[in-house]
Amino acid sequence: MAEGRVVEVATVGDEGLPAVVLHHGTPQAFLPMTWLVETAQQVGVRLVTVSRPGYRSSTRQPGRTVAAVAADTAAVLDHLGIERCVTAGTSGGGPHALACAALLPERVAAAASVCGVAPHDLAPGIGLDFLAGMGADNVAEFGAALHGEEQLRGFLEGMLPALTDGDPDAFLQAWDSLLPDVDKASLTGDIGHQLVASTTAALEGAGPLDGWVDDDLAFVQPWGFDLGAITVPVSLWQGGQDQMVPFAHGGALRQLLPAGARVHLMPQEGHLSIVVGSFAQVMSELVEMGRVE
Repeated sequence: MAEGRVVEVATVGDEGLPAVVLHHGTPQAFLPMTWLVETAQQVGVRLVTVSRPGYRSSTRQPGRTVAAVAADTAAVLDHLGIERCVTAGTSGGGPHALACAALLPERVAAAASVCGVAPHDLAPGIGLDFLAGMGADNVAEFGAALHGEEQLRGFLEGMLPALTDGDPDAFLQAWDSLLPDVDKASLTGDIGHQLVASTTAALEGAGPLDGWVDDDLAFVQPWGFDLGAITVPVSLWQGGQDQMVPFAHGGALRQLLPAGARVHLMPQEGHLSIVVGSFAQVMSELVEMGRVE
């Protein structure tokens, strides 16, 4: 990287396939999970996953905004020799995918936000209560983020033990307030172990909370770009049972994004259930929207 930082990158799939850059959730890392690799193979795309600064071995970038991801993404594309791609972001990756759509239209042909949070500093008239409908743990987490890094870091330290032992049952217990039944079902079996492993891996760095802290702080500050100015095709996916990023965030994003955005508001789905159950459709639609060959 230009600043002398290290960024972890993994790629799966032939170089000749359409490239999908995936922005992981919060807190997660770049691990190419088996179910995700199989989905990419099914759709016929080359999957590119990147750990954001502060996660695992990716060097921290204190004070980063959501918009800062665009420069890193462009550098990764240059390194891999990819001229043009499509991009998707799940959960905390949603805003970062939208940032790439807004700031890299010459490199990013289309973008999808999957269960992504809406901006905290909304324009008048949007009418989103940012915390309403979130589970108790997220209300406490974002409430701490609004008070700054010290309070946020103290809160997250209490979450760390249950999220770093690789046990799905401990994960379910730690985030019980955030997981409706439809999402708890997504954490069973092998896929559940892979999702938990991705979170555990994210917290293995020298500063295990750095990426998580910096993500949360970035979400509640100005993002650094205009959602309404996005010129490439965009899709939006949000679940009605989501207790991590409530349905109302999808409604707010719908108002902020350009009128032509494809909107998938799914009343019976949660947070993880959309990521696991609909990602083949997400990637297929992305490639069709971006017409990346």
